[in-house]
Amino acid sequence: MNLDIVHLLIEDSVPGRRCVRTSGADRKAAIAGLPQAEVREQAPALPELSEMDIVRHFTRLSQKNFAISTQFYPLGSCTMKYNPALHESIAGRSHWNGLHPWQDDGEVQGALSLMWELQNDLAEATGLPGVTLHPAAGAHGELTALMILRAYLDGRGETKRRVILIPDSAHGTNPASCTLAGFKVLTIQSSKRGLLDREDLRAHLGSDTAGLMITNPNTLGLFEENIREICDAVHEAGGKVYMDGANFNAIMGVTRPGDFGVDMMHLNLHKSFSTPHGGGGPGSGPICVTEELRPYLPNPRVVEEENGYRLIEDSEASIGRLRAFHGNFGVLLRAWAYIRRLGAKGLLRVAENAVLNANYLRIKLREHWRVPYDRTCTHEFVARPKKTMRENGIHTIDIAKRLIERGYHPPTVYFPLVVNEAIMIEPTETESKATLDAFAQTMIEIAQEAEAGNSALHAAPKNMPVSRVDEARAVKEPILTWATK
Repeated sequence: MNLDIVHLLIEDSVPGRRCVRTSGADRKAAIAGLPQAEVREQAPALPELSEMDIVRHFTRLSQKNFAISTQFYPLGSCTMKYNPALHESIAGRSHWNGLHPWQDDGEVQGALSLMWELQNDLAEATGLPGVTLHPAAGAHGELTALMILRAYLDGRGETKRRVILIPDSAHGTNPASCTLAGFKVLTIQSSKRGLLDREDLRAHLGSDTAGLMITNPNTLGLFEENIREICDAVHEAGGKVYMDGANFNAIMGVTRPGDFGVDMMHLNLHKSFSTPHGGGGPGSGPICVTEELRPYLPNPRVVEEENGYRLIEDSEASIGRLRAFHGNFGVLLRAWAYIRRLGAKGLLRVAENAVLNANYLRIKLREHWRVPYDRTCTHEFVARPKKTMRENGIHTIDIAKRLIERGYHPPTVYFPLVVNEAIMIEPTETESKATLDAFAQTMIEIAQEAEAGNSALHAAPKNMPVSRVDEARAVKEPILTWATK
């Protein structure tokens, strides 16, 4: 348990101390009408605190959190980019956050027009004309697309096509989504260059192939240089190509997946289009599909008519609803604002700077860390401790903990699984050269400590609110509640 919480609950609690005082009449009024069996005979054993105790406690907690607004957050595969304050201001306005999803279409024309424009923007960016804003997040978008694929195959009588091919470097949600959608997964190996092995792909293509799920750029930060050939091979076998768009921020404005043969993909608006990803939400995972697959998109859908915009549910081929209402509207609003502020040229610059920053760090660190695929990357790259470090008993988890002590949120560690002891670093497009230089210098100093076998790495972090914990025991014996003795 966080020691600060323990301190607040136990040390600061004083019998009789109150934040708000109520009269006996107030208490009687509050419980009037409740079933007698539901009324407590004794007050619960809760900490007794003043208003200032509580305010200061939660303020201290907020100051102890890592946040993109205070520290560098190079979390690979989960873009933690800057979220402009202007977007937060727009999303917080009452005429947006006061809307109710059951309001009549005529009362929410502004919101519907925004959704319509965002759909068109995403269609243009991806080269895929059919768009839905329905899915709640990336993995939900994957599942939605796979359900569309299954409905499409069933509609054609191709019920034996139930195999989805997935590269071994894929995001872990990919095989999970396949299983939920009723498909079987076959793994395709990566080549020595860290790309999908085309020969292994061809060996697995057959009459039972429903499709290929591929992340591009992949989780090693590499663009699949033979993507057109890969898509053609899958199409020739009768399957469709799904692209995991989690890394779209590396290629937006540079190339469009629909143009190189992708049939469907999801986008993480909460990663690539300004809402910071983390903390479990909120998210938004729109999917974009070809014209052939458009009829199967989930309901409801926004359409433009002569008298304005409305939501419809009249597609007979639609897979139906996958959730209530119309998505996390605040995330859609931020994405719309992001696209409007940057425009096509600005989105291209985002991708170019993301690639520039990642390659700058890769080159600065490659003499001190092993970079298994040491060539031009896209938005991120994967490093690992050198052999001499591991011989000294220093592992990736020690590096991550030491970075926390030095004031940085650690990169993603131990993923992708194709690289042992992986450290996945994504600087994003918004960080300055000074920030990257400071981070690189810290990584170099930690590498030197690891090379020297500095045992302090095993104890880090020591100067943070929570020091090194027994992670195995914490999983098996978590303390999730507080109670008086």
